[in-house]
Amino acid sequence: MFPIVLAHGIARFDILREKLAQELDILPNPLDDKLQYFRNIRTFLNLNGFPQIKNTNVEFAGTVDVRANQLKAEVDSFLLTTGAEKVHIIAHSMGGLDARWMIVKKGMAEKVASLTTIGTPHLGTVLADRIIGIGGVYLLNSLENLFGIELDGFKDLTIDFCNSFNDELRDAEAKNAVVYQTYASYEHINKMFLPLVLSWAIIRVFEETNDGLVPFSSQKWTDKLTASDGTTKLITQKEFPMPADHLNQVGWWDSNEAVNPLIGGNWLEQRDEFESNIKAVYLEIANSLKDI
Repeated sequence: MFPIVLAHGIARFDILREKLAQELDILPNPLDDKLQYFRNIRTFLNLNGFPQIKNTNVEFAGTVDVRANQLKAEVDSFLLTTGAEKVHIIAHSMGGLDARWMIVKKGMAEKVASLTTIGTPHLGTVLADRIIGIGGVYLLNSLENLFGIELDGFKDLTIDFCNSFNDELRDAEAKNAVVYQTYASYEHINKMFLPLVLSWAIIRVFEETNDGLVPFSSQKWTDKLTASDGTTKLITQKEFPMPADHLNQVGWWDSNEAVNPLIGGNWLEQRDEFESNIKAVYLEIANSLKDI
């Protein structure tokens, strides 16, 4: 079994914890990932027979190309540390686009056994189109100047960009030996994490159901890749076994998921059960990779 790399998405929400730890000169605890982007996933997989798991850390909101370069460096370092020939990548959101670009454009196809994407906008998201289309470029430029961080990655989530992205990679992806699979989910608006309600509604006007940031169809990508010479590769498409928004997909529960305590128990019990179900999805994925 090859080691597993967990590749995070754009604008990782746990960055504040990391920055605070740096400011306070607190050394990271490698055994504690309860506040990690992938909440408790590494620990859970470790406890269930998968000892070699790495959480990545790439540019907050850089372009796919920038993030792919950084992901390549992290994968190469992990391979050197573990002595393995290849890795399996489980990627969330934009992390899936980073990994796809890295595999093809950064010469990593021989070092990646499989790529599993979760909630990845393979076909783009109308949310990015709408934001960019109503002056979002100026907003992004202002935020870049204010905070001194690159935010061009949001432009790489538009439908036009992803169409070009897919066209450019299709031949190589159809022909390489990497196994690709996708996981897609959606959530009803009454259960949506509150900060994602507006974005859910925007997407719903133009497309079908979604996870609050990415349409369900975009997460599924395609069931088959066909190269220009006719070479084909099947893509395994799976659906989350329970409704999940973009936050839930990486192991986090929010209070909008709560039900009447008389039915579901207190909030802590509900949270633990919900997060256990999400972790079980990651264990299912890891187990499916054993024979690749």
